Amino acid sequence: MLRLNLTFFIALLRLRLVPITSWWLMPEDTKGDEIYIIYVIDAHTGALVDKPLIGVTASLEWATNNDGAFVYVTMDQTLRPHRAWLHKLGEEQSSDTCLYHEKDDTFSLDLQASESKKFLFVASESINTSFNFYLDVSKPEDGLQFLTPRVDGIDTSVSHRGNHFFIKRRTKEFFNSEVIACPLDNTSETTLLLPHRESVKIQDIQLFNNHIVVYEREKCLPKVTIYGLPDVEEPLKSLQGGHTVEFVDPIYSVEPSESQFTSSILRLDFSSMKTPHSVYDYDMKTGISVLKKIKTVSVGGFDASNYVTERKWANAQDGTQIPISIVYHKDLAKLDGSDPLLLDGYGSYEICIDPCFNISCVSLLDWGFVYAIAHIRGGGEMGRQWYENGKLFKKKNTLTDFIACAEYLTESKYSSKEKLCICGGSAGGLLVGAVLNMRPDLFKAAVAEVPFVDVLTTMLDPTIPLTTSEWEEWGDPRKEEFYFYIKSYSPVDNVKAQIILIFLSQLV
Repeated sequence: MLRLNLTFFIALLRLRLVPITSWWLMPEDTKGDEIYIIYVIDAHTGALVDKPLIGVTASLEWATNNDGAFVYVTMDQTLRPHRAWLHKLGEEQSSDTCLYHEKDDTFSLDLQASESKKFLFVASESINTSFNFYLDVSKPEDGLQFLTPRVDGIDTSVSHRGNHFFIKRRTKEFFNSEVIACPLDNTSETTLLLPHRESVKIQDIQLFNNHIVVYEREKCLPKVTIYGLPDVEEPLKSLQGGHTVEFVDPIYSVEPSESQFTSSILRLDFSSMKTPHSVYDYDMKTGISVLKKIKTVSVGGFDASNYVTERKWANAQDGTQIPISIVYHKDLAKLDGSDPLLLDGYGSYEICIDPCFNISCVSLLDWGFVYAIAHIRGGGEMGRQWYENGKLFKKKNTLTDFIACAEYLTESKYSSKEKLCICGGSAGGLLVGAVLNMRPDLFKAAVAEVPFVDVLTTMLDPTIPLTTSEWEEWGDPRKEEFYFYIKSYSPVDNVKAQIILIFLSQLV
């Protein structure tokens, strides 16, 4: 009997199972290392259809509509996804066809299906570069076809609608990305649909039969802009007009949810620092948004109107304005410097830490805490250049930006040095460790969750999983200039005698 755990259900949802197949692909991870056993199950009887596949990632997609072929990805010994395979039901895994093998250890493979379900896309990606292949699910025997070229510094993501592939493309010149399209039968002939803009980052696109949804970022806020598309037989031109979905909270988080390609309804997941996770159906024709579900906060008599959210800006050392998201209880926060404050941060990998709802923070707010997020350089909240200015030889901007945010919050009387707490996980744990070394006088308490604090030693060892793919983020310390720069901020290499007190009871 299969052990159906949380990992399985998450992977099951990710596969976007559709009724045209009689089988389910069921990944199971029994060790927690994200290496899966894949079971093929009869959707009607629950019986095993094929022998399980072993040593597979969670990247799985059906490669045909009716005969049970699917594509999966496997990893090398450093847990880098490096091979894409085509499997046919009834055949041994040992006879599967290798569609592509990525031999460059700074690149990893990703797999996704187009919204139209007519193509699969295999992307080979590093931190700065990506290129793509496509597989026509009506002719999987033809294998992968080349779509976008491998050029250093050019990043592309792709999808399909009608007679065209749609491509989001970032280059060194067009750093916030542009959207182009090309005919299926002539991928070298491109049409510019949405040009690059220096102040607006194109984060992603989502295709529908009659619309294209563009997920953007401007001034640290996510935006959802919708454009109509002509009939599939008509020529594609640059996108004109377009309308943006309106949101009521001044700062918020919004993400795409599962939507039907043939529908005019866009489903969105929305939340803010005071609004629980909500699901909206937005009619792209009428512009009407309907709340379908909001997560219930079942304890404590939660009332969103009791909380205040704000966006403030701190001055960095070089004069750059750093956005800060803030929330506090309207009755408990005095804003005279006497309130405890928890400042969160990350600032790496171009990841955006948007101001979303966190039930754990509600308890802190009700106890009188102020909670804030520092959107520091190294993240992606303010566009691609925001990220570029917080990595490699500019990594210290991430650290000094966070310190500037902490100083702004104390100077503006949201808190004081005696009641200022900081937290961060993984690369955010590196941030916490580094700023504690730099400014121990500024913080009263710190929480570093699974912190990445031994940067120098880790990046020196290419046999450690993920190391080679992260040289484009931190630098390769086997080169002298990177060695000394990383050593100058790596937390464990800069520890000195000083006292850090962690007594939360003293803060309330």
